Amino acid sequence: MAKKQFKAESKRLLELMINSIYTHKEIFLRELISNASDAMDKLYYKSMTENLGLTRSEFEISIVPDKDARTLTITDNGIGMTKEELEKNLGVIAQSGTLKFRDDMADNGDSDNPPSDALPEDISVIGQFGVGFYSAFMVSGKVIVKTKRYGSDEAFAWTSEGADGYTVNSCDMDSYGTSITLFIKENTDDERYEEFLEQYRIKNLIGKYSDYIRYPIKMEMKSSKPKEGTEDSENPEYEEVTEVKTLNSMVPIWKKNKSELKEGDYNTFYQDKFNDYTEPQMVIHDKTEGGATYSALMFVPKKAPFDYYTKEYEKGLQLYSSGVMIMEKCGDLLPDHFSFVRGLVDSEDLSLNISREMLQHDRQLKVIAKSIDRSIRNELKKMLNNDREKYTEFWEAFGTQLKFGVYNGFGANSDVLKDLLVFRSSSDEKLTTLAEYVTRMKENQEAIYYAAGDSITRIDSLPQVETLKDKGFEILYLTENVDEFCLQMLAQYNEKPFKSIQSADVDVADESEKEEIKKINDGSKELLAVMKEALSGKVAEVKVSKRLKSHPVCLTSSGLLTTQMEKVLSAMPTDNQAKADKVLEINSSHPIFEKLQFLHDNDKEKLGVYADILYNQALLIEGMAVENPAEFVRDMCGLMV
Repeated sequence: MAKKQFKAESKRLLELMINSIYTHKEIFLRELISNASDAMDKLYYKSMTENLGLTRSEFEISIVPDKDARTLTITDNGIGMTKEELEKNLGVIAQSGTLKFRDDMADNGDSDNPPSDALPEDISVIGQFGVGFYSAFMVSGKVIVKTKRYGSDEAFAWTSEGADGYTVNSCDMDSYGTSITLFIKENTDDERYEEFLEQYRIKNLIGKYSDYIRYPIKMEMKSSKPKEGTEDSENPEYEEVTEVKTLNSMVPIWKKNKSELKEGDYNTFYQDKFNDYTEPQMVIHDKTEGGATYSALMFVPKKAPFDYYTKEYEKGLQLYSSGVMIMEKCGDLLPDHFSFVRGLVDSEDLSLNISREMLQHDRQLKVIAKSIDRSIRNELKKMLNNDREKYTEFWEAFGTQLKFGVYNGFGANSDVLKDLLVFRSSSDEKLTTLAEYVTRMKENQEAIYYAAGDSITRIDSLPQVETLKDKGFEILYLTENVDEFCLQMLAQYNEKPFKSIQSADVDVADESEKEEIKKINDGSKELLAVMKEALSGKVAEVKVSKRLKSHPVCLTSSGLLTTQMEKVLSAMPTDNQAKADKVLEINSSHPIFEKLQFLHDNDKEKLGVYADILYNQALLIEGMAVENPAEFVRDMCGLMV
């Protein structure tokens, strides 16, 4: 028969599809296997509606690589095609027989055949766009499709070498179905096409993309095994054997009911699928119907991957459509604050582009992502409420990410994450939630108090802590750089504002103490002014304080930027160094205050030296660097002689 031209578009269109639509050439095998699965689904559906007597166990896909002939053949015993269907489906680019099958089922909703959305659960046609078949030309210079429609005596062969056109001729076939033979291209400097003829490469591709196709995918596999009679000897003799093996598992674990699965099933799946030697911290198995229908199987690892807090880490869930993997990592399905979650989502409702490699950013995707966000949050909340020890282990691995989640986006996710936050506390130094802290607040306590530092020991040594503990106020310990930024972005919890005890405006004194300290400050204005001047702009204010117990001085800050935040920001590689408005507070009950008053009256020059020494001492207590260590040591030695 004379060669025919493609009806739909020009040579350029086919070349564009072959060379541009698909990101990876290996995708061709996924597409051809999906088409074969569709063909068997159609015949299985026909068998059920017309009582043909065919059972699911009769269907299979066969793959035969031939290195000598340089061919790869994919065969199915599905419904097959007539000559007219062959020309219509393969002669017209982007003509999908599967899409027409779905549409026909939808149109027949009031006939004896049920609509497509009422198809039996074990039928789920995959293809929609009629483009996947042409991916075969990415790896082959010639393609032959032999097909025989179920119930027909005629078979036909479609042959094409690409955009120049195709021929359709009669051929011989023993049984119904379709056989596609790809003549694999020769290797080039950039591409090693012969890899698609290697049995283990084919096996790996099926495991990656088509493991959950509902029909067995079979291929002859070579392997070594002990010779008969030598199996039990110390040195068995091995021989190479060739056996037909099923390469796919067929039934996705996430499609099974939870009642069918045990903890070990989930653990084994997770460890095999995501190459983790440890068991998961938590499993989330969801099946959702409604705005978007999908199944999800997600895992929280016990430990963060080695590259988790690096730029190289890529978040995302595997995306499947009817058991066929579409994307290795779909980042749009996971919010950044839950980027540690690993797993997959399988949905038939997502709108995919014609290559099935990219999602159209539509409402359905957003609905699924929102539902997944809510599901992860709810499961973590259950863990927090029901198994604090397990949640503590989770928090040590991924708590930092949740705190970054509150801080990022100007607090957009605060409501989602605030009840998952936990901090060490002066109550018992165990992790406590914000809700638990609030229930323990003193009757007239107006704020949630916290202190930031490198460690709990360092925080407990702060002068401000002593008085607050003495008065019975609980303090949250913030020991990570992100902590204070997180709470400032959160601003409040249950209408209780967060207050740093290192801020100048925190005052837990009673009315009589406030009145007393006001009088002392008013009477010491000149002394405080001389000390501030001596510090040459290092502090915004020097004042007398009643919040100190045994310590002579402390540093606090006015404004949102605390000394600890200054410390964090100053460590960043930037020329714009942020500075907190520091306040030097002096303990009016400490002997040092009397000494300062004496120096003010008798030796103002030495008062300046004392001011500088006290300021540097306060810096050291805060865990900050002394600005001029040599000068500090000189002044200290000067007082010792």
